[in-house]
Amino acid sequence: MSAASTFSPRAALGLVGIGALAFIALLYAIGAGLTGGGNNGGAHGLSKGLTGYAGLAAMLESTGSTVVRSRNPAALDDPGLLVLTPPHDADGEELAEIVGARRTIGPTLVVLPKWVEIPAQGPEARTGWVALAGTRRARWVGSLGEGLDVELGQKTAQTLAIAKEAAIPLIRDDDARAQVAYLNDDGSYPELDDWSGWAAPDEPDEDLFPVVIVAEPDLLSNRGMADKAAALAALDLVRAAKEGADGPVTFDVTLNGLDRARNLLTLAFTPPFLAATLALLLAALAIAWRGFIRFGPPRVAGRTVAYGKTALVENSAGLIRRAGRIRLLGAPYAALVAQRTLRALGLPAGAELSAIDAAQARRGLTGGKFSAEAAALAAARKPADLVRHAAALQTIKKGLSR
Repeated sequence: MSAASTFSPRAALGLVGIGALAFIALLYAIGAGLTGGGNNGGAHGLSKGLTGYAGLAAMLESTGSTVVRSRNPAALDDPGLLVLTPPHDADGEELAEIVGARRTIGPTLVVLPKWVEIPAQGPEARTGWVALAGTRRARWVGSLGEGLDVELGQKTAQTLAIAKEAAIPLIRDDDARAQVAYLNDDGSYPELDDWSGWAAPDEPDEDLFPVVIVAEPDLLSNRGMADKAAALAALDLVRAAKEGADGPVTFDVTLNGLDRARNLLTLAFTPPFLAATLALLLAALAIAWRGFIRFGPPRVAGRTVAYGKTALVENSAGLIRRAGRIRLLGAPYAALVAQRTLRALGLPAGAELSAIDAAQARRGLTGGKFSAEAAALAAARKPADLVRHAAALQTIKKGLSR
């Protein structure tokens, strides 16, 4: 007997399934570093403040480009266009290593910092809003290439100082100073060369990808995206910098201190360990499903020891069956039935079974003789034979007892 269920099997299965999926999603979010938005007002691809580049990333997505906002240092080696937005205090040597390693992997777009931001104050200020507290030039620009430096103008405009043709200007300000340029090397970059009018080397290195340097961050920042013409120019610049390379546009935020540390949860959802994680999840699902269909609703607990002779007989029969001694029951049972039949007929306990056969004949009972059935029961070895001959003895006994 089963107790009444509070929930139907479908409802219980649904609750368990939703809970399991929510738990797995939580583990994935923790492992993937998705517990925070990164909108802290800095100059990076997750920021929606004035100096951030979330607007550029959103515009690229809306125009069909695949955009990745990467917190993983391993993504620095992925193909496609990598957008680096190092802060003022970035390590120049580390940045040079990153850019140098990518020369044969994919194009790189480096956006220089300029503004000094402070959190916006006031009742209407929102998360990620900043106020501009002035400008400051980055001192690590020379690590990108010999002969490069950055200059801040009187109107807070930032430009690139280029010596020895270290870079090729792409965009200039009204005073013909370079705001955007790409490194002058042995590579051939049709999109950029057509834009700048530069003649590629006669025998270019086909394995090289360009490094584009944006000295004026407002050309790409959220502050600049407020102007339609500037937004369209930024879109053209990114497309040209990509140089037709396969892969997404990746906005790196690890240089801005937003990288996620690798942990066991991170590894669990990262190949090749992802296969083992999925296998474990499927095994857990199979075990849960097996348990659900095997046990069903809870059963009402019964007595440890049942009432009456039936329980005693069932327990005894179970013991004999487990012992494998059923074949030894025939002779004792035949003798027991014979003694009860003799007692019912008023005959002595030690009388021969032929006396019972004689009583059968006097009363005209049909069927086999009692003595023959008793002998057959004593000789039986199979359970079916034992049951058949025992039933025959009981029938004869009942007929003689009437």
